[in-house]
Amino acid sequence: MNKPEQSLSVRLQSYLPAKTIGRIVRWASRSENSFLRKALIKSFMGLYNIDLQEAEHSSPDAYKSFNAFFTRKLKPGARPIDDSTGSVCSPADGTFAEFGTISGSQLIQAKGIHYTIEQLFAGQEMAAMRFTNGVFATIYLAPYNYHRIHMPMDGTLMESIYVPGKLRSVNAATTTQVPGLYASNERLIQIFNGKRGPFAMVMVGATNVGSITTAWGGEIPNHVRKYGNHFLHTKQDQQTRFEKGDYIAHFNLGSTVILIAGPEQIRWADQLETGGTTRVGEFIGRQLQN
Repeated sequence: MNKPEQSLSVRLQSYLPAKTIGRIVRWASRSENSFLRKALIKSFMGLYNIDLQEAEHSSPDAYKSFNAFFTRKLKPGARPIDDSTGSVCSPADGTFAEFGTISGSQLIQAKGIHYTIEQLFAGQEMAAMRFTNGVFATIYLAPYNYHRIHMPMDGTLMESIYVPGKLRSVNAATTTQVPGLYASNERLIQIFNGKRGPFAMVMVGATNVGSITTAWGGEIPNHVRKYGNHFLHTKQDQQTRFEKGDYIAHFNLGSTVILIAGPEQIRWADQLETGGTTRVGEFIGRQLQN
């Protein structure tokens, strides 16, 4: 298969010092300097036409930093969770980049571009093989989206794998031009045991994404981001059981979430379409009966 032709903007990403830029963005986004904080928030709201009516705090001045604003919580009830029996809910606000059935171990990144579960899981074959011939849905979070990730169904956290990697953009232009993008970017893989079997939530880092914060472990520390980590969770851990709709993690600046489930577990809803938008809690599929 011929490699897709890359635009100048995509090629330039390979030459930019992404880690250095990320550190600068992290500093600026966490700064509590009043002038910098207000300037960043005001500029961002103007650029992306952000409406804070759904936010827990509707005033921009209520946020101590740009990152606090970007990762803001919403008011209770702002994202109703579909509570029908066996429903699978959207874990994020965003756009469906792709979804469908996993062919053997191959997932679709974009039209004509594939990658494997083994690549995504960085060679953790025992973990990856549970999802052979399963299903997947990839949701891209644009800068203007709500950036907290929620559980699509009930599950118990069994494993988490943090994989160091690149920090390239994951927008539509890049995903259609860079083979293996999700499997080469920095990412956090969370594997759960659900009522119908295993499922995974893969959070893929991108340009300027400072880090990922989880409900069960807080912000991923720098040494894990640098060297990676594979951790087996137990019932003795502080929090491993989550219910549908529970907050599970958030991006400190935005990116992509890939929901993966094993075979014979989920049937996607008929209304799903590539390029279609979704919001946390919306019905996106149904768990199959055993």
